[in-house]
Amino acid sequence: MNVRVDFTPMVDMMMLLITFFMLCTSLSKPKTMEINMPTNKDDIKEEQQNKVKASEAITLIFDKDNKIYYYNGIPEMGSLKETKYDEKGGLRDMLLQRNLAAIQKVKKLRQEFAKQQVAANALAEEKAKADLNRKIEEIRGEKGVPNVIIKGTDEGTYTNLIDCLDEMQICDIGKYVIVPIDDFDKDMIEYYKKNGSKSSDDAQ
Repeated sequence: MNVRVDFTPMVDMMMLLITFFMLCTSLSKPKTMEINMPTNKDDIKEEQQNKVKASEAITLIFDKDNKIYYYNGIPEMGSLKETKYDEKGGLRDMLLQRNLAAIQKVKKLRQEFAKQQVAANALAEEKAKADLNRKIEEIRGEKGVPNVIIKGTDEGTYTNLIDCLDEMQICDIGKYVIVPIDDFDKDMIEYYKKNGSKSSDDAQ
């Protein structure tokens, strides 16, 4: 007699196992980054936009060879400065210094939230987390918090853009936009390359 094993029932068992794992496994949720794009509303006057730029705006311009420039407020020839992504005294230190008040408030809120988690149940934890996120967004939108405008040259890379967006999250910058670079910004970069940092110091 020929001895054989019938694997037909295994098909049903495998289907049951696959269905079980599909229903019980928690699928990873994609993490998204919120980006504020420029408004197209006509009711915002140009005078109001310039007022915001002069008091709170920081414009970042990333260029080829991992170079990044910035200027504060209204652009002026000679006001451009160069910084670095990951060095001490670079982009992160500058943003942290400009956003110091908001960062301290957010840090205090997160510490209070961590203390509440000791005796909180799941429902209370979810409610407290939603309340925390709401308060953080309010702090990030307060008056005096810097508005960062991110621009890139044609030679800039997608990696440079991601690095800038990462710094927005690390430095708790809640108000930032990505806009196309204009001709005056390009002229500022050329002026900076020809005249060096000395012209920027004289402009200050």
